[in-house]
Amino acid sequence: MNAPVTLTDTPDWSRYAGAAMVETFADAVLVAGARTPFTDLNGALAAISPTDLGIHAARAAIARAGIDPQRIGTTVAGNCTQASFDSLFFARHIGLYAGMPDDRPAHGVQRLCTTGFEAIAQAARATSAGQVEAALAVGTESMSRAPVASYTSRGGFGLGQVEFKDFLWEALFDTGCATAMGGTAENLARLHGITREETDAYAAASFARALEAQAAGRFGEEIAPVTEAVFEGPGLKPRRLKLPRKTAEVAQDSHIRPTPIEVLAKLAPVFGGVQTGGNSSAIVDGAAAVVVTTGKLAAEGGGGAPLGRVVAAAAAGVPGEVMGIGPVPAALALVRKLGLAIGDIDLFEINEAFGAQAEAVRRALGVPHGRFNVNGGAIAFGHPLAATGVRCVLSLAMELRRRGLKRGIAGACAGGGQGMAVLVEVA
Repeated sequence: MNAPVTLTDTPDWSRYAGAAMVETFADAVLVAGARTPFTDLNGALAAISPTDLGIHAARAAIARAGIDPQRIGTTVAGNCTQASFDSLFFARHIGLYAGMPDDRPAHGVQRLCTTGFEAIAQAARATSAGQVEAALAVGTESMSRAPVASYTSRGGFGLGQVEFKDFLWEALFDTGCATAMGGTAENLARLHGITREETDAYAAASFARALEAQAAGRFGEEIAPVTEAVFEGPGLKPRRLKLPRKTAEVAQDSHIRPTPIEVLAKLAPVFGGVQTGGNSSAIVDGAAAVVVTTGKLAAEGGGGAPLGRVVAAAAAGVPGEVMGIGPVPAALALVRKLGLAIGDIDLFEINEAFGAQAEAVRRALGVPHGRFNVNGGAIAFGHPLAATGVRCVLSLAMELRRRGLKRGIAGACAGGGQGMAVLVEVA
């Protein structure tokens, strides 16, 4: 058992890799994927349930894969915040409305901000075990629809005992270690000596890279533009995806904008240290989906060249008060298991929950800026919780192929003190 973090001296994060769960996949090919645009809180996608966002991304991913949905054996879908009254059915409904027969099972997963990675890992496990020849992995989140909730009113309202709270706000506080998510980033800033200026510089670079990637059309290759639609299937009641009035299509991430460091420097700290609203991840709505198949099915080539192989996944635990460092032991566990070193990894795609958190991960792993989040990250385009892991793996595979590189690691931290990482290889 690891000793508690004292928050005075930088710990050896590699010691947390020893207890990580690591799994390698013998037969898991990422053939195609798609995502919605990520739009700001109460923006263009705010009225759409996470189920419908997931259906849209799933249909686009399957179409790009060029695979008959009848050949997909299971749906693994992730969602963190129940944001519609039929949320309990979300995984099943995504699979059915994406075109899969009703004899194919589906299930939901939740590992907080690493949920999307977990969905992909379970899909890869299913193909590698020979359970299915193809699996659909989806992550979907509507932050805008997070409820104002009461958990104590089923038996009625006592005098002065009515309790309704903002679920989204309350969920950003870890009651186990009594620390806000932003506070965990402040702890990492102190441990790694990361200043406000360095945090703002990291954020400014994230925005600049994302702007360049957007202008070059790289995000456009991932995005399946959202238009109004009716989702139907045999024996199913139609579902309607509606956009705001006078909005015909949503095709771009909405949070990406010119954000020079001089603008970031003027923002007030939110947690009493280096983190501000400008150098933290944007709160957005969105979904992402990928199709994972066996090598045999991928070789049939219906949707063109596969994006790459899902080689392995790792999940690690860290102290809750420094939850943001979670990708470090997860990534280290991966490379150790595969007989590699961090230097053997060509690109890293790590979720930017907070600027100081992402910079702490980069420093702890010893990764140069030029191999870390090369198209920007969640500070620039947002972090729709469960969708993030699927987006990270999809973006990473596409960028490896674009650059003619071989290996990449995608990862994220998770509230409560966890991290996940997935290693992708491109032939």
